[in-house]
Amino acid sequence: MNFRSLIAIFTLASGFSTAASAVDLAAGEATAGAICAGCHMPDGNSTVDMFPKLAGQHAQYLTKQLNDYKNGKRTDATMNGMAAALVTADDIANVSAFYASKKATVANADANKVALGKAIYRGGDTSSALPACMGCHGSEAAGNPAAKFPALAGQHAAYTIKQLNSFRKGERTNDSNNMMQEVVSKMSAAEIDAVANYIAQMK
Repeated sequence: MNFRSLIAIFTLASGFSTAASAVDLAAGEATAGAICAGCHMPDGNSTVDMFPKLAGQHAQYLTKQLNDYKNGKRTDATMNGMAAALVTADDIANVSAFYASKKATVANADANKVALGKAIYRGGDTSSALPACMGCHGSEAAGNPAAKFPALAGQHAAYTIKQLNSFRKGERTNDSNNMMQEVVSKMSAAEIDAVANYIAQMK
C-alpha cells in the first residue's frame, strides 16, 4: 500500500470517530505546570534541545503519544513515569489541548544544512525511493491532525534527529503501520541531519 493510500485511510477513519468531550484548558495549564513544565516549559517551548517543543502540536498527536508512554508502546525512562502521573483520560486530553493552544517558536538551525534539508523534505530522494516528508507533514510542516501526523515546524533539530534515529534502529515503533520506520530506513545520516535542521527553522 502506498503512502497516499495510507494517508487517505487515516483521514477517512477519523471522520467516524465520536466527538471528544469538551476540554478544560485551565485544568490543562495547571496539570502541565505541575508535571510537564519543568522540561517542556510553561508555554511548551522547551529551551533544552533534547526535550521536544510541545507548543502548537496537535492535541490528537499529543494524546496518542502520552497514551503510548502510559501503556508502554513508546518507551523513555523519564516520559513513561511522567505519563503515568497523568492519571485520567481527562488529564491527558486537557494537557494536550493546553499545549496545542500555544504558539511554537523557531528553533536554532545550521544554515549550511538547510538547503539539502529543504530538497529532501519537499522532494524526497528518487535514488533511494525516499518520499517527500511534506507528503504527510505538509508543505509548511504543520502536520495532519486527522491522521495524527505531527506538526514539525520549529522543532529542535537534536530532538528530531534522535527520534528519526530511534525509528531507524527499531527503538521506537509506535508509528502507524511502521510508516516512519520504513521512511527513515531510506535516509542517510546526512539527510536526517539536514531535514532536522530545515524543520527547525520553519515557522
